[in-house]
Amino acid sequence: MHLMMAIHSCFADSADTALVLALALAGYILLGLLPLCGILYLVYLVLTLPMRRNERTRLFLDLLELGLTEGRTPEAAVSAAASASRDPALGARYQLLASRIQHGMRLGQALDATPGWFPLRVTGMLKAGERIGDVSRVLPACRRLLEDGVSHVRGALNYLLILAFVVTPFTVAIPLLLNLVVIPKFREVFAEMGEDHRLPAFSDAILSNSHGMTLVQVLAMLAVWAALIAYLGGPGMLERIGQLAPGLPGWIHFRLPWRRKRLQRDFSAMLAVLLDAAVPEPEAVRLAADATANVVFVRRAGRVAALLDSGVKLPSAIAAMDDSHELQWRLANALRTGGGFLRALTGWHDALDARAFQSEQAAAQVTTTLLVLFNGAVVGAIVIALFLPLINLINQAVLW
Repeated sequence: MHLMMAIHSCFADSADTALVLALALAGYILLGLLPLCGILYLVYLVLTLPMRRNERTRLFLDLLELGLTEGRTPEAAVSAAASASRDPALGARYQLLASRIQHGMRLGQALDATPGWFPLRVTGMLKAGERIGDVSRVLPACRRLLEDGVSHVRGALNYLLILAFVVTPFTVAIPLLLNLVVIPKFREVFAEMGEDHRLPAFSDAILSNSHGMTLVQVLAMLAVWAALIAYLGGPGMLERIGQLAPGLPGWIHFRLPWRRKRLQRDFSAMLAVLLDAAVPEPEAVRLAADATANVVFVRRAGRVAALLDSGVKLPSAIAAMDDSHELQWRLANALRTGGGFLRALTGWHDALDARAFQSEQAAAQVTTTLLVLFNGAVVGAIVIALFLPLINLINQAVLW
């Protein structure tokens, strides 16, 4: 009887131990999965941020168009949607926007008073629609602008995130480790060996300048991270940068070929809508430039408007805005046919979209390739500089 009780107690202790081990293992797995889930969720937020911004803007435009179709004013459409819809996709700032409209602001004024919530170019387009008295006419151009977010997500997924979180950290960490730990010990060893074992010229040159090369790599990594922060910041980030350095974001966007082509597309589309609405040419040029939210376009539009006021024809005056001659040719054709500017310029807008996408992808691929090659060359040069003296020592030992 005592033997049976001892065996039963032994089995019970084993079962309790197995249960404790299983619970401990499950706890370790959960602790390991929590950081992984957090990282995956962070990646998801980063990747989908522009798309979620676009979806919020698209939902707003849909609500606005629905209200306009029902015969409401833009302000009444926004207010009615705010009271009827509590969709969290619009965010709390939509309620703030609607509250400002209910206190007497027009749609454009309320959007200006709610910074960081809406893309600046969409705001400019809606304000141009207010000027012509028909906001619905600019909604297609607003929706076309939102298609740029797909390109941004593709570029961020294929290049920016890989560079920021995979390529640059590892390629910078290796030279830093070599500079801080390996190279000082390496020089110390060869210094103790005397003049007969001096470093080869190549090794001495590379190891002497390794800190400078690593600094360049660190600066490149910081540039990639700055681009990632700008990608995450969206319209609000651009507005804050514009407040600190007026005109800087617009100047940078104008210098990037793909951004400039999309700005040309937006300017041309709004100019066509305004001209079809019989807005005077100087005012149409100024409003179209304001819709781009770019200081370079606004400045050039001022020169075009001055030429128009002095009696210069629109196709000739527009050369101060765009020197590609295609816009001039299409505007001249539309003027000869007596209108239909938007129809005449649609093909050019499609061409600008295609060129912008091609230019953006080419720039991303070239930049990524050059950065990877440069990092590989730096790491390879440092490794060769470290192994070359060792090879010389081995050769001398064999000959001796």
